[in-house]
Amino acid sequence: MESTTTKTPVAETKAPAEKKEIKSTTVRLRHLRIAPRKVRLVIDLIRNMPLNEAEAQLTIINKRSSQPVLKLLRSGIASAKEKEMDISSLIVSEARVDKGPILKRWMPRAMGRATPIHKITSHISITLQETQKSVSSRFVTQTVVKTKKEEKKEQKHDQEHEEEKKRAPGELPKQASEKKGLARKLFRRKNV
Repeated sequence: MESTTTKTPVAETKAPAEKKEIKSTTVRLRHLRIAPRKVRLVIDLIRNMPLNEAEAQLTIINKRSSQPVLKLLRSGIASAKEKEMDISSLIVSEARVDKGPILKRWMPRAMGRATPIHKITSHISITLQETQKSVSSRFVTQTVVKTKKEEKKEQKHDQEHEEEKKRAPGELPKQASEKKGLARKLFRRKNV
């Protein structure tokens, strides 16, 4: 059997102005060995935040779970760049922490007993979404300009490091061998 299709002419209609499609990207981190309630403390801070503010918040916060979340956020930024999204208008639209599998271990205790240890894992999911308007930044990233004094100090440190590499393993540094007077006598002794 053959199937034939016929094309019928369709009157062209002018479509209304199309709205710009809102793009989003989702990144996931699975089996993170930190308990979900600890990760939620960090995730709750960055939810519905502009991207640069969320990144600044994660770099400042002093929690162990902030580093993996920051790495995941930067992965989301890279994914958004791949999808050709506007980075300046991205926000963290959804951030969720779910419970992962529990690793069960046993701790030996007194009198032949054993107590369970539950190593809890978590799954993190972050969705970055474009907004209609460009998000203004509250934080300004600055490049650090070194002063001449800092540059000289760094050069001196590099020179000392090079001299240390050239020195033989048993040889003392110049400063220790050049001590004079009372300090030389004190440190020459075997017992003080």
